Amino acid sequence: MELKILGSSSKGNCYLLDNGKESLAIECGIAFKEVQKAVNFDVSRIKGAIVSHEHGDHAKHVENFIQAHIPVYMSTGTLHEVVKKFKSPYLSPLMAEAGCKFEIGNFRILPFNVQHDAAEPFGFLIYHPECGMVLFATDTYYLHYTFAKLNNILIECNYRQDILDANVKAGLLPKALRARTIKSHMEFDTCKETLLANDLSGVNNIVLIHLSDGNSNASEFRQGIMEATGKTVHIAESGMTINFNKSPF
Repeated sequence: MELKILGSSSKGNCYLLDNGKESLAIECGIAFKEVQKAVNFDVSRIKGAIVSHEHGDHAKHVENFIQAHIPVYMSTGTLHEVVKKFKSPYLSPLMAEAGCKFEIGNFRILPFNVQHDAAEPFGFLIYHPECGMVLFATDTYYLHYTFAKLNNILIECNYRQDILDANVKAGLLPKALRARTIKSHMEFDTCKETLLANDLSGVNNIVLIHLSDGNSNASEFRQGIMEATGKTVHIAESGMTINFNKSPF
């Protein structure tokens, strides 16, 4: 299994878990032509897509996925907001419920609630025989849960408090945006504490996603999380492909 990162920022988010035979799309925030390229235009192997919440950088291109006959799953709250926001006759996403597992091909998915300024945002626990148990948590300032038997992790590491405060002090960031960031996104130390609260013994990859353009430091974030966890840590970048097998070999 490979993780293909098509976008991981406020400009657009989309990730593919892909083994060449079947693929799961996580988020629909990237132009669909880029998704097509990532699967060599074999769109039929994308068995489904899951969307965390309704903000455009995560859900803007839901319609294109549905038009391509790819089932798209999201919470009821997200569905209502997406339909209202994008007003398209082609929008017919499928509803998922927190705590209720469902299957897309050989992927088993468990949605869970997260903390973000959206209608009903989700994180996802994803299982596939090839990649094992994958945690996906983006756009949340905190996780209420811990998870067992994880093999791969994608987790938001959006900003660091000292960088954010320095940007506000320098007049580079409005105070209102600082307040929203703190109540919507995961800070570096929170990310580190969240990871350490889980059993990481079986984890092969930690991928830090959705870094802020101006309030983060990618190299310091990677080094800090790597030192804290002792695991292989990646900073998500568009065009990156990572071996995401259950076994590191």
